[in-house]
Parts: sequence; structure tokens; C-alpha cells
Amino acid sequence: MSSSPPRFFRDSSPAGAPGLKRSQFTYRQLSQLASYNASSSPLRVIAHIDLDCFYAQAEMIRLGTPEDQPLAVQQWQGLIAVNYPAREFGIGRHCNVTEAKKLCPKLIHQHVATWREGDVKWAYHDDAAANMATHKVSLDSYRLESRKIMAVIKAELPPQLQRVEKAGIDEVFLDLSAHVHTILLERFPELAKPPPYDDPTEKLPRPSIYALDWQADALVDLDDEHTEIDDPDWDDVAILIGSEIVRDIRRAIRDKLGYTCAAGIANNKMLSKLGSAHKKPNQQTVIRPRAIQHFLSDFKFTKIRNLGGKLGEQISQTFSTEAVKDLLPVSVEQLKLKLGGDTGIWVYNTIRGIDPSEVNARTQIKSMLSAKSFRPSINTFEQATKWLRIFAADIFSRLVEEGVLENKRRPRTINLHHRHGAQTRSRQGPIPQGRQIDEETLFDLAKNLLGQIVLESRVWPCANLSLSVGGFEEGVTGNMGIGAFLLKGDEARALKAGPHTSMADDGNELHPVEKRRRMDNGGIQRFFSKRELSQGANRELGFNDAAIKCNSNGSGGTLGSPVNEMVSGEVEKKESVLSVSEEQANRHEHPFTAFMCSRCNAKFESAEEHQSHQDWHFAKDLHDQERVNSAFVTRNHQANDASSSSRPGSQKTGAAADSKRRGRPKKTERGQSKLTFG
Repeated sequence: MSSSPPRFFRDSSPAGAPGLKRSQFTYRQLSQLASYNASSSPLRVIAHIDLDCFYAQAEMIRLGTPEDQPLAVQQWQGLIAVNYPAREFGIGRHCNVTEAKKLCPKLIHQHVATWREGDVKWAYHDDAAANMATHKVSLDSYRLESRKIMAVIKAELPPQLQRVEKAGIDEVFLDLSAHVHTILLERFPELAKPPPYDDPTEKLPRPSIYALDWQADALVDLDDEHTEIDDPDWDDVAILIGSEIVRDIRRAIRDKLGYTCAAGIANNKMLSKLGSAHKKPNQQTVIRPRAIQHFLSDFKFTKIRNLGGKLGEQISQTFSTEAVKDLLPVSVEQLKLKLGGDTGIWVYNTIRGIDPSEVNARTQIKSMLSAKSFRPSINTFEQATKWLRIFAADIFSRLVEEGVLENKRRPRTINLHHRHGAQTRSRQGPIPQGRQIDEETLFDLAKNLLGQIVLESRVWPCANLSLSVGGFEEGVTGNMGIGAFLLKGDEARALKAGPHTSMADDGNELHPVEKRRRMDNGGIQRFFSKRELSQGANRELGFNDAAIKCNSNGSGGTLGSPVNEMVSGEVEKKESVLSVSEEQANRHEHPFTAFMCSRCNAKFESAEEHQSHQDWHFAKDLHDQERVNSAFVTRNHQANDASSSSRPGSQKTGAAADSKRRGRPKKTERGQSKLTFG
């Protein structure tokens, strides 16, 4: 790569000047640069930052080892990270500790932190590698460092112009388009002027510089027909500004935390990720749009994301090559014919460096899992609960990262999987809403699910346990529950006002929290008896509907929904016991007062009776509405029957045909009951 000359400035071509060369980009495309839209502007700037040997660096910083000291991170007898000084000895991640020590006797092999059976906190243990049966790997130390790095990255970007996607524990994507747009307008005032004739499709003037200073960037070479000192266009200038921003971010990470990282800067995610891996360690690669084809031509397409698996193997076998340059002459029609329509088009675009995917400010996870395979197997409930406590702590630490303490996101369900021999049993239950999630809550729920599995049949010895949470939902604040829609007038307005506003009811103050508690205790669910639900009805409804929430002190369990097998007798027995305890725990006493129904002026001595009466009105309204609809449908059927019977050739008459057309009332199914009103 030839050295880059310093910047030279020139007068930009005046707008509308005849005969002068103008930019290939328009005013509209420049304005779209501020919108973060992947497909709207060819001037977009995307960066990928990747920490160099992150786990190894984290241990080097924690231990204070010199940068030239060979170090590897050990997990049991294998290596999961090797720093660059150790790689010079031929040590790779496929080596075991014994082989690595032979290659480099001075190698430091630091075992990852572990949870030790019975402990309540992960730690670094010298004997972890020799005690795999009683230890579980913990990556929490690296997650903590990753959060620090993410905080530094965000601190270097304007708060209102941040678009950051955490792609892994040691890598992030940055969409710098809007930030670059702001700097472009500051550096080149001519871009802030309105377009000629107020037409946004007019071409921009050429940049007022004809050589760019790329400093220490690894600039991808161009082909033989172009040189790096060719007059730049605005896409080159935008990429240059992006590289300056990334350079400052990498410097801040180095100065504040001691980590080095590589980076790639391009106009899409795929190219920026390839760029960050192009020159490692501690360098950044710039791939200008004009150099994309030259950059990709020497690649094996199997090195490109999503082309390294079965699809890449299929393409390689079909076209007898793995080189991008050999695949470029293949037409899109041939690719579609061989690979299918959508896949063929995607491959055609990908090998040409086209990737419209956007940088997602937040990639939402769907579940979290903590698991342990036991060798030898565990044989008692007490052993299993020790591991469940570790699983709960492990998951909770990750929930904190997801913002569970700030009520940003929280899971709705908890799942336990247990393997005994070749048989796997699973249980699922709801996580109680309306209360803070903590380690103890998760542990109690997990222990309850394990208890249900143990009650089924023979479960020991256990070869594997795993605990997971899922069904994540965004934190909801300021929204009214469905109970507010059953209130009228001042009560509804008071509930909407928020948790600090009290509601007056016949001279007695009742806070919204109390109102919600009353609704939880005595809602319309009272009309349906749990004892009448059969096993089949429970399965049809989803057992979560019949689950019993934890006691207010956090010690109660939750009935899980069986994923594989269900012992109905034990579950029904537990349900009846926990129903009583729930009612006792949630009972809320109110002073004597008269509650009046606004519809029929009936009075009640307790809030529960009042709520039950309101639910009766609500259910009766639904019943009446159903009767009206049914009568309307019946009249329509009768009219249609009369019309059809008068037609020539109509043979189905009488009670049999009438019954067939209308449909007879269905029998009450098992587990259902009718409501009687009047």
C-alpha cells in the first residue's frame, strides 16, 4: 500500500457551474445520512470494533502481567484464549495445557473463574481444573469488563447520535452515519447550503480536498487502474471521518482500561466485520466503496458470515470453487437456479459487498440458560439444590446486565430440565409479576420445579441439570391494568393518576395498590372452580393459568407446567394446598364500610363482595350480549330457511334440516360449568 499524502484543499465547484465535474452523490443522499436507514444513503459509515484476545487480555490486566508475557486462558484441560506472544510459539486454542507447556515452558495458563459446589459466589480456584465434577465455569469477570468497555465507547459518542449494537462479549457494531453527517456540515459549510433550484436530486459539489490523510489506518489497496491519490468523493470523506472517530474510541479504551482492539470501517456491517479481522492486533482497516471489489476478490467466500456452513459447502460443490473471484462471473439467474430464488440473490449481493442490514441499537435476547453436566452423576436432592443456587446466581447476574433492576426487561417464565439416563424431564412455571426479581426468587422457583420432578418417579442419578428463563418483556410503567376499565368516574381517574394518588370511596381512602390487591383476590376468576378443571383442561389452558404465585415472603413455590410428563394426582394435591396458603397470604383486611354498586345501588360490607358483585354485572352483560347475538343469528337462519324452502328443488325441510342448519347446542364439556343469571 502506498503512503497517503497530506490533505490538499481546493475550491469546490460552484453549484451549477457548467463544465465542472460534480459529485456522484445528491443533496438528498447527504440528508439521508442522518437517518440511520440502511438502504437510503450510499454514504453510510459502519464500524466494527473487536477486542484482541479479550479473555487473555482481561486476565493479563487482572494479574498485571507484561504485554510480552505468553499467556493462555484455561478451561479444564483445554485453552479458550491465547494471547499473541503465546501464538508465536505455535500455541493455539486446539492445544491442551500439556502440549502448550511443552511448546512454551514459561506459559502462564490461568484457569477461568468457577462456581464451586455449595458456594454463593464465583471465584478463581487453583484446583478448578482437577475438580470438574464440583465446579462450574463462570464468565462473569469477563462480562464485567465488557460492560466497562461498552461504557467507554458510549462516553466517546454524542448521546443523541449513538447507534451501538453489542454483537458479543468482545465486539460491537457502530453506525456512525448521523455523527459523520454532523461533522461533515461543520467542516464543509458548502454542504449546508440549499440545493440548486431547491431540487434535492441535484448533484453535490465536489469535496474541497483532493487528497486524504489516513494516518495509521490500514487502507485497502485499489486495483491497478486506480491510485489512492485519486480525487475523493463524499463517500471517501465520510469514511475518513468515521475512521477518525473510531481511532479516538480505541485510544480511549486503551488509555482508560488498558485493552487493545482492532476495527474495520466500511459502508455496511459485513465489510466492517471482515475489516476488523484483516489486520490484527491493535489496527484498524478502512474499506472504501471504491476498494470493495478488490478487497473481496482474494477472499474465500466460506470466510464470510453465513457462508461457512452447509450453504458454503453447497456452493463450493456446485461451482467447484471457494474463491469469491471465481464466483463473480456467475450470473444471478444461475445462482437462483442452483440455490433457490432468495438464496441466490443474497449470495449474488454478498460476494459483491452488498449488505443492507442495519445496526440494531439493542439486540434482544429471548432466553438465558445455565447448565451443568455431572460426571459422575449426582444422587440427592440436596446436591441438586446446591447447583440450582449457582444457576440462579449465574442467571441473575446476566439479568442485571439486561436491566432487570431498572425494570427495563424481565423474564416471564422459568424452566428446569433434568436428565436421568436417556430420559429428560422438564417443568415450566411463571415468574411472579409485580415484585423485584432477585437470586432468592429464582432459586425458590427452581427448587419448586425440581420438587415436582422428584415426585414423579425415579430421577436419580441425575446426569444433567439446566435452568433457563425466557419470555422476556419490556418494563411497563405508567400503564393502567385491565382493572381500570372496570371502574367508572372518579375511581378510574384516580387510578390513572398514579400510585401516589388515593381514591375516595364513600369517605374511606383506598390506595390503588390496595385496589389491585382486592382485584387479584376476588376477580371474575371466582366463578370458575379450580377443582372442576380436569387434567385435560389444565393442559389445554396451559398450566401457567392455574399456577399459584409465590408467597409474599418469597418462600413459596410456583406450580410448573409439565413439558414432557405430568403426574396429575400430585399436582392437583399441591394446587389445593397452595391455593389456601395464597389466600391466607394475600388476605387484606379493610375497616367496616358500605360499598355501593353504581348500577343497582346494592350495598356491601366488604370490598371483596363489592368487587364480586361488579364482576357479576360484567359477566351478566356478556351473557346478555351473547343471547342477543344468538337470537339475531336464529332469526337470520329462520328467514334463510323460509327462503330456501320456497325455492324449487328444495328437498331438505322439516326439523332435521332445520337442526342441521342452525346447529344444536353443544354439550357442556368436562371441566366446564354454566352460569345462571336472573
